Amino acid sequence: MNVQLPFPTIPTPKTWDRGGLPAWTYRSEALFALERGLFLTHWQVVGHESDLPGQGDWLAFDILDERAVVMRGQDGQVRAFHNLCRHRGARVVDGVQGSCRGAVVCPFHGWVYNLDGTLRGAARPESFGPLNREDFGLKPIEMEIFHGFIFLRFHPGPQPAVAVLLAPFADDFAAYRARTLLAVGESGWLTDLPVNWKSVRDVDNEGYHVALAHPSLQELYGRDYADHQLAGGINFSRGGFGDKPGRRWSVREYIKASQDPPGLPPHLQKSWTYYGLFPAMVFAFTPEGAQFYHEIPLAPGQTRLTGRQYRHPHETRRQRLARYLAMRIDRDTSAEDQQLTIWSNESMKSQAFEGFHLSDLEYGLRAHHDRLRALIPVMTLPTPPPEADIAARNAEMLGRGPEPDKT
Repeated sequence: MNVQLPFPTIPTPKTWDRGGLPAWTYRSEALFALERGLFLTHWQVVGHESDLPGQGDWLAFDILDERAVVMRGQDGQVRAFHNLCRHRGARVVDGVQGSCRGAVVCPFHGWVYNLDGTLRGAARPESFGPLNREDFGLKPIEMEIFHGFIFLRFHPGPQPAVAVLLAPFADDFAAYRARTLLAVGESGWLTDLPVNWKSVRDVDNEGYHVALAHPSLQELYGRDYADHQLAGGINFSRGGFGDKPGRRWSVREYIKASQDPPGLPPHLQKSWTYYGLFPAMVFAFTPEGAQFYHEIPLAPGQTRLTGRQYRHPHETRRQRLARYLAMRIDRDTSAEDQQLTIWSNESMKSQAFEGFHLSDLEYGLRAHHDRLRALIPVMTLPTPPPEADIAARNAEMLGRGPEPDKT
């Protein structure tokens, strides 16, 4: 199916360096410390406004030693704070998702915060001497909302505002009515894998493997699937379905049940679409709903895969069936990708590994690596400097002195 996309894409060059990152970048502790700064200075998606339907509802988000809580206040506004009591630094909420009745109470010493983050009062206030409550509210975190999805950034960074960064996709998100999506119960999920986060991205950033590794996806849309790179570190992938009935039960029954919502433009009709955002985030839409997923680095060899799922309001029985069948297909695909990720990451430890040699169908992987190299240029080195020298060498290659310690 030939479709015209409504936004400009970057064509794959006729000639390009088909190599990838060197193996050492998947193992180095010192490089991982530099990548921590990368994640904390780039936007991260936490959830959707529908995950916080009522006053006092909250979502927690942990990444690389930073802790956030996003909460709906009594005025209906959504705000983001460091999940850190101003007394001794304890978490003010514990868990992934929950609700507070009118106030947040630190479980360590009982400091009480209003839902807008201001300090209501400390336990035993007479024991502190003068204590100005205005100086001890929860610390805010930069937050933006794009078509209902909530984004955080812990430190200022190179990306523009989310609305600017994702502007090419704004009409698509509007056509999908993303703002009105509803969370599928407590919609979060997570899986930990013994791999470097880049190995997960390497698999997800290309569709060359779909034909062999994902039989259900190949049957559903593999004939039509394509990846597209855009400026600014975003990408778009699309696979159209419905031209063939499908042989596998889930695929066959899904094609029968799936119905496009009204008003979708041609490039979104009868399609599964994926919207990627550097460094490690994807929004996936089907006619029945949406999800996002991303990688949270835990250590050089440990990564958390996590995300959330959403449905349309006023869901019919047919839409619910189609969403269930899409979930079955996606569940199998995820398991297949996880195994591919483990195998790929294992190769980075082998003395026999001589690097990548990429197909034109894997240009998305190269584009991701190029963006990493631009931000952390020490990654361009084929052999690693000594671990103790990596941060200084990277700063030198960036043309500045050693990076300040943000820990």
